[in-house]
Amino acid sequence: EVQLVESGGGLVQAGGSLRLSCAASGFTFADYGIGWFRQAPGKEREGVSCVRNSGDTRAYAHSVKGRFTISSDNAKGTVYLQMNNMKPEDTAVYYCALDRDCDLAPAWIHYWGQGTQVTVSS
Repeated sequence: EVQLVESGGGLVQAGGSLRLSCAASGFTFADYGIGWFRQAPGKEREGVSCVRNSGDTRAYAHSVKGRFTISSDNAKGTVYLQMNNMKPEDTAVYYCALDRDCDLAPAWIHYWGQGTQVTVSS
């Protein structure tokens, strides 16, 4: 059974940093990509970043490029999203998901974590 469990959300001031973690199990970690998505109130879910755990692909949305960094620890089956220089518009529920080819397309995702709230105050 595929399981994805996020942690690390919280409240931070603009310009601050947070690190999200996604602990994954139930599949061969190195064979798949893990993506981070977010959904703000009243908005559609959007792709933020993704890493294929073979290490050959990292992808970022334009809005977070240069501020967010994705990494993975294959031994722990965990993917991290380091978020720096955060902005109020980063406020959303953040989800990790099994994104096999790192397409960052929410409509193609079948396995989601439960989500973690990130709030950036101005």
